Amino acid sequence: MRSDANIAGPMADPVPGPRPADTDPGADPGPLAAGEAVSRETPSPPMPRPDQTRVMVVANQKGGVGKTTTTVNLAASLALHGNRVLVIDLDPQGNASTALGIDHHADVPSIYDVLIDSRKLSDVVQPVRDVEGLFCAPATIDLAGAEIELVSLVARESRLDRAIQAYEQPLDYILIDCPPSLGLLTVNALVAGAEVLIPIQCEYYALEGLGQLLRNVELVKGHLNPKLHVSTILLTMYDGRTRLASQVADEVRTHFGHEVLRTSIPRSVRISEAPSYGQTVLTYDPGSSGALSYLEAAREIALRGIGVRYDGSKAHMVGRQPQQDQHSMSEGLQ
Repeated sequence: MRSDANIAGPMADPVPGPRPADTDPGADPGPLAAGEAVSRETPSPPMPRPDQTRVMVVANQKGGVGKTTTTVNLAASLALHGNRVLVIDLDPQGNASTALGIDHHADVPSIYDVLIDSRKLSDVVQPVRDVEGLFCAPATIDLAGAEIELVSLVARESRLDRAIQAYEQPLDYILIDCPPSLGLLTVNALVAGAEVLIPIQCEYYALEGLGQLLRNVELVKGHLNPKLHVSTILLTMYDGRTRLASQVADEVRTHFGHEVLRTSIPRSVRISEAPSYGQTVLTYDPGSSGALSYLEAAREIALRGIGVRYDGSKAHMVGRQPQQDQHSMSEGLQ
């Protein structure tokens, strides 16, 4: 499956959705609609589109590190700036579907039907309201039993890959939100993807157990998917007021080098509030530090994809502190 980037070029209108003039001036402003938010706060040009579809797996078996938040906000950032993006919600909790305002009750066609019943991916994909070019394949509670049901199926590790390959609509990015585990759902994602994006929380146990994920990536690469590689590490929940956050960031940069994005994601109340409105932080509060950070992270990812050097002059970069004489957090990689 290839992108239409070389045919269609960037979207003619990089700011989809309603304009401020389309809204009722007497209404309660509330969270801004996507088009209004971008036109007010981020009048930046469209992000470059890749030559072919980039399939990125957002994975980390630790819970609460920002996988879902990263998936939906990067997807919205890319879509709002001229890309066609599909989010595949592979977590039975369905949080990515909730954040994108997608209905995912038990009777909704979902990614479960694709994996277990070989349903076409196009049958379950839904457009995200107010964000042109953004789509979602939702997860329902049925997905909780998929790990057991997949065991007895033929080609159980590659069912998602085959569904993606058969998807006919042109896309620039596919972002797969994985559950906090290393089971068959995550393996399906790793077989289907080419790139792995690992969000790492800026806390003491950031690297704890990460070695197992990296070993699984190497196993899948060696036996099932030779093109798989860790392309991106994103530091999340960075609190510049603490020395610990700087130490964690330094540890991560020491181990992963250029894979670590220069942009980091700060702790932000707005990021946490946005899903309760069925929105990403990009549409909920586009002027917040969280929204601006995800925009910069998405731009850095887009530029890396076409081999252009990223200008980090405006990035929300983590500071560096002198190494502390403390127990090294990198032991989690041993």
